[in-house]
Amino acid sequence: MEPTEKTEVIDRIEKNIALNAPKSRVWRAISNAQEFGEWFGLKINGTFSEGVTVIGQITYPGYEHMTLEMVIDRIEPENLFSYKWHPYAIQPEVDYSAEPMTLVEFRLEEVNSGTLLTIVESGFDKIPAERRAEAYKMDSHGWEAQIENIQNHVTKS
Repeated sequence: MEPTEKTEVIDRIEKNIALNAPKSRVWRAISNAQEFGEWFGLKINGTFSEGVTVIGQITYPGYEHMTLEMVIDRIEPENLFSYKWHPYAIQPEVDYSAEPMTLVEFRLEEVNSGTLLTIVESGFDKIPAERRAEAYKMDSHGWEAQIENIQNHVTKS
């Protein structure tokens, strides 16, 4: 009998950072499509509005040929901004539209030093098994970089 490998079900990425910026400043950085694009590495045409799908051209070096689709889920001013997307969908020849999307949530909370930003991406358990682990790993690394990007963005003079 062959040994079996234990597979861990991974469904959620959560990242937190205390930003030395007022809640209103962080809110603008996550809820304004153009400003979101500045720190995230996207050129977005249009605005964020619940239920709307926006397309962004990736501006990150080496990925400029790619676009990213976001379906805006919820906007609760200065508290919650969320959208759905296809995680780690980087192969232009693959049609990801039939796959379930993950949910990305940005939650804001006032703290003594400024604003606590919590980013949660969930729903990886519904991503096809052959892509799930890689999508989780790459998005987890991506959020680590994006936490630094937003920190630099909201605290620059």
